[in-house]
Amino acid sequence: MALYSAAAAVLAGLERGEGGLKSLVYNSGFPRVRQLYALVSETLRYASVLEKLLDGAALLQAEKKLAPQLAKVLVYDLLFGKGLKCGGRWKALARRHRARLEAELARMKVRRRVSRNEDLLAPEKAVSTAASQVPRYVRVNTLKTCVDDVIEFFKRQGYAYLGKAASVEELKALSGKKFLLDLHLPELLVFPSQTDLHDNLLYASGHIILQDKASCLPAFLLGPVAGSHVIDACAAPGNKTSHLAAILQNKGQIFAFDVDPKRVATMNTLLTRAGVSGCQLVQQDFLTVDPRDHKYSRVTHILLDPSCSGSGMVTRGPGEEAAPSAERLQALAGFQRRVLSHALSFPALQRLVYSTCSLHQEENEDVVQAVLQEWGSAFRLVTAFPSWPCRGLAVFSGAESCLRASPAETLTHGFFVAVLERCREGAAHPSSLPAAAKENPQPGEGMEPGAAPKKRKKKKQQVK
Repeated sequence: MALYSAAAAVLAGLERGEGGLKSLVYNSGFPRVRQLYALVSETLRYASVLEKLLDGAALLQAEKKLAPQLAKVLVYDLLFGKGLKCGGRWKALARRHRARLEAELARMKVRRRVSRNEDLLAPEKAVSTAASQVPRYVRVNTLKTCVDDVIEFFKRQGYAYLGKAASVEELKALSGKKFLLDLHLPELLVFPSQTDLHDNLLYASGHIILQDKASCLPAFLLGPVAGSHVIDACAAPGNKTSHLAAILQNKGQIFAFDVDPKRVATMNTLLTRAGVSGCQLVQQDFLTVDPRDHKYSRVTHILLDPSCSGSGMVTRGPGEEAAPSAERLQALAGFQRRVLSHALSFPALQRLVYSTCSLHQEENEDVVQAVLQEWGSAFRLVTAFPSWPCRGLAVFSGAESCLRASPAETLTHGFFVAVLERCREGAAHPSSLPAAAKENPQPGEGMEPGAAPKKRKKKKQQVK
């Protein structure tokens, strides 16, 4: 059962944009990494077939407690893999539906006029164009070290440092053992896409975090000052939480929520390795948290990265998720609206970042617009990072304040970010319009690509 649960957690992490396939597998804590990687990779390869099988056999309707990701893993191994060699009660559940699933598989083969399971798959691309373009991003963990020390460490390992990038084209041209400092984020190093650093000493010790650039934007744009109380509402596996802790310099308080005990355990391991303190992990559905609870009375910042379709993720492993159905998009958007509105109800909240790794308007601009309308003039969109090239779809007035990211334009995974702030009492701005530029912007707000980052503090730990 541990294998299937771990595989389902990795699939869920991919959908939420928490990292690439290899990173999530290595961070899972599952002891047999190769076995887990193989199972997830093959499940992804058959993803579109599995979704049609689940729909045709109505498995998720019949088994309400079965998560979609776990269902995919179980059905893959039952019909295409090793035949469910483990699994406990979930194994028994899947076998109860075996006849229906096999019948649906047979019908699918007849419709496609094929005889082998492999023939159901679309022709595979060795490596997708998008995946081959996205570099390997490395966030320097400033809780343990500093950018200069990490650069020197990689230089001693034979890498050539080319300085700060001046354009996206420079990132695209990276090859071999060369790396750059990112042109937007001051603590992000950029390596060629094929670079594998999972066995590197700095990764093992928590001095660096392997995190896509788009995934770094939410914490960077939230920008809480040291001493702030912050909620990470959908926190696992913890990369964004550790980023928040670094921004806070471990001063203040972070409340990190996740409902799944295994993901909370994984997050605890990651945060411990990263040197995070002042973070309270809470195994709880964020929607059930009472905003009026006294312990959250000083929460001024919330990072909200809820479950989404994951349609923007460029996996580094084989296979890609099938496009979600209209019904699934509608269900996800309904959940996202509820959780965003719930987050805005915390009484001391001043600033919130809403992000997804989805490309779909239904999960992005439509969610933000609906919740802003619900809250009237209480909150407004902030035009953060005005020099960022990709903006929100112009589906409502002010939507261009939001950010989008994509492999083609920003050399990242597909991502969406909206920054909301509480309006001052008597503010004239409607909630759907961007706020005026501030004299003292928060980190990321109004920062130009060529702007110098703030002066670094004294080095924390020498990287040997």
